[in-house]
Amino acid sequence: MATLHFIPGNQTIIVADGTNLLEVTRSAGVFIASPCDGLGTCGKCRVKIQAGQFGNLREAAHEWLTKAERAEGWVLACQSTVQGDLRVEFAQSMDDDLKILSEGHDTDVALAPWITKTLVAARTETVVLAGDAVLAIESGDTMETVYGMAVDIGTTTLVAALIDLRDGREIAVASSLNPQARHAQDVLSRIKLGSQVEGLKQLHGELIAELNRLIGDAAEQAHIPIHRIYEAVFSGNTTMLHLATGTDPASLGKYPYTPALQCGGHRRAADIGLVIAPDGLVYLPPIMSAYVGADITSGILAAKLTERSGVTLFVDIGTNGEMVLGVNGQLTATSTAAGPAFEGMNIACGMRASRGAIEMVSLSGAGVEIKTIADATPVGLCGSGLLDAVGELAAHGGIDKNGRFQTNGALPEHRWKDRFESLDGKPVFRIAAAVYLSQKDVRQVQLAKAAIRAGIELMLGANQLTASQVDTVLIAGSFGFHLRTASLIHLGLLPREFKDRVEFVGNTSKSGARAFLLNHRLRDELKQLVQQVRVLELANDPAFGKTFVQALSF
Repeated sequence: MATLHFIPGNQTIIVADGTNLLEVTRSAGVFIASPCDGLGTCGKCRVKIQAGQFGNLREAAHEWLTKAERAEGWVLACQSTVQGDLRVEFAQSMDDDLKILSEGHDTDVALAPWITKTLVAARTETVVLAGDAVLAIESGDTMETVYGMAVDIGTTTLVAALIDLRDGREIAVASSLNPQARHAQDVLSRIKLGSQVEGLKQLHGELIAELNRLIGDAAEQAHIPIHRIYEAVFSGNTTMLHLATGTDPASLGKYPYTPALQCGGHRRAADIGLVIAPDGLVYLPPIMSAYVGADITSGILAAKLTERSGVTLFVDIGTNGEMVLGVNGQLTATSTAAGPAFEGMNIACGMRASRGAIEMVSLSGAGVEIKTIADATPVGLCGSGLLDAVGELAAHGGIDKNGRFQTNGALPEHRWKDRFESLDGKPVFRIAAAVYLSQKDVRQVQLAKAAIRAGIELMLGANQLTASQVDTVLIAGSFGFHLRTASLIHLGLLPREFKDRVEFVGNTSKSGARAFLLNHRLRDELKQLVQQVRVLELANDPAFGKTFVQALSF
């Protein structure tokens, strides 16, 4: 048996020798980020062991830590087993400072909420209606308090907006990291974990608990009682809605990828553990397929894609790149697995968009300019900073078209040329004192951007269109809002023809959810619309492999 002492927290537990260190932290209720769920592919579950205790721990071989970091005592918890007493120190979590975009392009809708109230003056009662049905009867006059929640359930982040259903005003908003991201970083990982009974229980329970906390925070901000919130609209991808409702997502991970969840209707909030009014309801917007979900339905609504003339491309850039092409209101949709690199995962110095993350990188003959979140000391690279760094190097000759660092005499004489160095025998580009970009990082960006570019090319081809015929490109999502068009062009994620046609529309998942909440007639309209959308399943497209390989080039 071994005694483990955790710092900070001053907690001591006794475990059997041979126990995995990450499992120890979980059983002790100590949080440590492990977005790959212990597979050793993200490198984020770093803990520090006291000097002189390395003999009490056995660590499997991996490449995530430098020699200098190992010398300081850092190990990966998921790759380590306990062999004796240990003093374990955790890296400071920065999730509380996470930068989350809650605003998106809003569309004006006529006020016609599903939830309404009628005062029965003779009995001094207020009848709460859900459509034409009586949802509840409240004593007294409660006509002034009727609220709903517009909830964006992202793979990485959550946003919950409290809406006054009498006039459509957003009166409070709360946001946080999706707790599921601590265990499984992308959609496919969530499906795998959620397909297990205990995994589904964990993912559903943690998500609902966090949504209840956010709803409580929003209600407290607005000084309104939670039991006056009668309906919530959940907008998220298909996997997130399965997990939010406690529905087994296993069918999403195997052919023919058929959703088990029926969307375009209501669930009782109490049945899924959501704490709002006792008889409150949760509306799930319609989905198009296993990988084109309600968040994109909300985006179609918020961006009014069916009302736009010409050719409009709507792209939500994230771990799962979902996109819609509108040609005079006729829609084609698809999705492609970009992976977690855009969220800073699987990247040597990658991190989420929180305090100290480099979010902007610019190169010039004079040197390297960076901007960090909260103007703090740089400690890592978030997704936008990562794409900036790779895009700038590609634009200035620091990376060739195949993604290799150019450290030889062919590189132009820039002051940042000496930023290329060797770390443990491997080439890196030093961005800040504690932050660097590795050749492996560039490869991860290549794979992610090629997946999205291939989806764009195949969707254009399916409509007999070229990039030059696209009139407008709408980049949606919290991550997309922080990107620069130039970086997307330099990377080759977007064709050069899109240079002056890009608009960033923000969190349309939330703004679309708000529209659904305020006008119930839109629900039937969009339910009919999604049945008419042409969905391209790229997994079945024989041209995808070739197009993907071509899109790897910078």
